Amino acid sequence: MLTRYGLDVAIPVLLLSLVIAIAGVWISQPILKWLFIFIGAFCFIFTAYFFRDPERKVPENPDAVISPADGKVVVVKDIEENEYFHARVMQVSIFMSPVNVHVNRYPVSGVVDFFKHVEGKYLVAFEDKSSEVNERTLIGISDGSRKILFKQIAGFLARRIVCPLKVGMQAKAGERFGMIKFGSRVDVFFPLNADVKVQLNQSVVAGETILAVMK
Repeated sequence: MLTRYGLDVAIPVLLLSLVIAIAGVWISQPILKWLFIFIGAFCFIFTAYFFRDPERKVPENPDAVISPADGKVVVVKDIEENEYFHARVMQVSIFMSPVNVHVNRYPVSGVVDFFKHVEGKYLVAFEDKSSEVNERTLIGISDGSRKILFKQIAGFLARRIVCPLKVGMQAKAGERFGMIKFGSRVDVFFPLNADVKVQLNQSVVAGETILAVMK
């Protein structure tokens, strides 16, 4: 299944890829024939793979903070967060490579009570300072008693963040809410007393892997 957040790019590219491959079939010169077929097939397969959107089995634990992104954990630390919590919190950051699924999912259930889009640079997303200087969206979710913050961060290749959220919208843990195209990073912030369940360099799966358990 293709993600609806990438259809504006995926459908035109898939159609163009088919045209190129079909055109190759009608070319009589062997080298050009197979070159066109190869380019068309490669673009078709890469696009379908990149914009894939597989189903996930969401954990039923209501206290779980679920990974919002596929990728590798590159940061686990406590920091001072001054946008939403205005307090010291735990941060877990996930680097998404171009081969990962790029659809993002809500890490917890609740209400979106904070949203901010910040224009910025496009540093390589696994660099720690990208969290503060790159283009990004910040989303805060509260269930009335607990809250978390997460950031979608554009990387060196990712020049498009898709996040059609607004304050007041309902969030359900594990449901899709947007994507970041072509490699990126997601930071998740939650209270210090949460029990962290992941470690550095661990691979995580959006909508399935539990990053932490809230208390």
